Amino acid sequence: MSDGATIASHFEDAEQQREAGLMGMWLFLATELLLFAGLFGGFAIYRGLHGDAFAAAARHLDLPLATANTVILLTSGLSMALAERMAHAGAPQLARRWIAVTVALGASFLAIKGYEWHHEYSEGLMPLLGLAFEYDGPDAAQAHLFFDFYFAMTGLHALHMLIGLAALVLLWMLGRPRAGLQPDRYIRQVQITGMYWAFVDVVWVFVFTSLYLLRS
Repeated sequence: MSDGATIASHFEDAEQQREAGLMGMWLFLATELLLFAGLFGGFAIYRGLHGDAFAAAARHLDLPLATANTVILLTSGLSMALAERMAHAGAPQLARRWIAVTVALGASFLAIKGYEWHHEYSEGLMPLLGLAFEYDGPDAAQAHLFFDFYFAMTGLHALHMLIGLAALVLLWMLGRPRAGLQPDRYIRQVQITGMYWAFVDVVWVFVFTSLYLLRS
């Protein structure tokens, strides 16, 4: 830690302040995990009840696009980890470059996801906002339920990605020369944002596995 670190009055030293920040982020991620756990748990229950119908509905999803998005998001996790490493190494400009890469990859993920949603909308598979659900196959009611879960899970994940991208853009701006942010504080913020981004990555792996891969 930098000797010039600003320490809040209720902390004994910079290390305690850093650990408190990380603990706060862990607690926040735990509450987010409970939120997603409810969705995944409900999906698992109904998939057990309507396995064949859910598997048939899942075949209407675009597996190649989802696979490409998985590669993109996992790569963004690597670039964020490199940004953390550069920040810890005292190279904020290199950290800023890797953050920019992460932002570009995250934006690409959302663009592809938006294209996939538009494709499902054009096929009448978006049971949202009163839109007609036009499912060509048996068990339409169960397929409707599958797509309810699909849009809830992918939509909630996309919302978390937008929040993460906003935080990354802020980090990119704060990493500019003479931005006025102390190095130790910048390192903490990069690390905390990296934890959030890793959480987003892990959640997508479960979304991808649950919705796209379990088709049999």
